[in-house]
Parts: sequence; structure tokens; C-alpha cells
Amino acid sequence: METQENTFQGKATVFNPAQLYLLEMFSRVKTEEELQEIKALLADYYAKKVDEGIAELEAKGLWGREQSETAMKEHLRTPYNY
Repeated sequence: METQENTFQGKATVFNPAQLYLLEMFSRVKTEEELQEIKALLADYYAKKVDEGIAELEAKGLWGREQSETAMKEHLRTPYNY
């Protein structure tokens, strides 16, 4: 699949093959229920990837309880500039 270029508000957006594939697949979604199921599948996929990454770091001794507790306490919100 080739990349495509789309213009939005004067800015060119280049879609990569994965984005084009997802756009094509999402064009087939007909109901809100189907959309929610797909969103859940994607969320589960990325949650699994995070779990695998943390397990790999733990196996290398680079991640443990202390790092998990620190990460849980962090507030990484982007401040709004008005």
C-alpha cells in the first residue's frame, strides 16, 4: 500500500501504510457497537505490548516495584496555555 497525501487546513498530511489500512477497515464499521469493539481490541493490544515491555525490563533488572510506584504517582499532564 502506498502512502497518500491529504491536505487539511493548508497542511499536508501523509498517511503511512498502517494508517491507510486502518482507514480502509474503519470505513466498514456500521454501528457504534462495532466501533466500541474495535476500540477495545486496540486498547487490549497496546496494553499487552506495555505488559510485555515491562516484563522485559523486569527480566533485565531495569524495572521493579520502586519504578512502578514512582510512575503511578507521576502527573504527566500537558499544561494548557491560554
